[in-house]
Amino acid sequence: MAALLACTEIHAYYGSLHALKGVSLRFEERERVAVFGHNGSGKSTLFKCCVGSLPTRSGSITFAGQPVTPGAVHRNVQLGIGFVPQDRNVFKDLSVERNLRIAGMKRGNDDLAPIWNLFPVLRSRRNQNAGTMSGGEQQMVAVAMALMTQPKMLLLDEPTTGLAPALAKTVLEMVERISLSLGIATLIIEQNVPRTLGIADRAIIMKGGRVLSDGPAHALLGKQDLWNWF
Repeated sequence: MAALLACTEIHAYYGSLHALKGVSLRFEERERVAVFGHNGSGKSTLFKCCVGSLPTRSGSITFAGQPVTPGAVHRNVQLGIGFVPQDRNVFKDLSVERNLRIAGMKRGNDDLAPIWNLFPVLRSRRNQNAGTMSGGEQQMVAVAMALMTQPKMLLLDEPTTGLAPALAKTVLEMVERISLSLGIATLIIEQNVPRTLGIADRAIIMKGGRVLSDGPAHALLGKQDLWNWF
């Protein structure tokens, strides 16, 4: 059976910097995968390759059997990839509802009911400008915008960055709820290893542009020397 997302022998570059070195990975439908590693390990580069925003790469990437084309992000997203970058890419001068409707235009989706059900706080603040909201609330808007594109897979690049511990916990719980209620596969890059392992089926550790470890998330939960792996 074909994987939902398949990366085969991916090499990626930033100028002369060899950022990914022969990475091959498969991700299945409904799977929840956490990707860990220190800065510079290749995590975010992997996500950029998966949506096609990094043109200088070799190897092949397919999503739902279709090729992911480097430099063609708009076309690749239409395949069913929802991407939430680290910088919370929202329209700060527009209301929450307007942000969502703009995101939904890509798929002709104007049904906000599922979003309001998942994010009651956004419904109550639907007329508030996104830029006036807290970091955690803006992250909810960014995730909700990705969901408006009706993805089969959601890629989240460090969604709890800069958030207080309580808000970070809320965001990770939100990711788990989305995956379970909507049946969407999720790939999440996170620095909070123990908490993220609790919501993942599988964990990948990257180092120096390579995959160091790939296996069940629960196998890492009890390791006392976990950070020695990085």
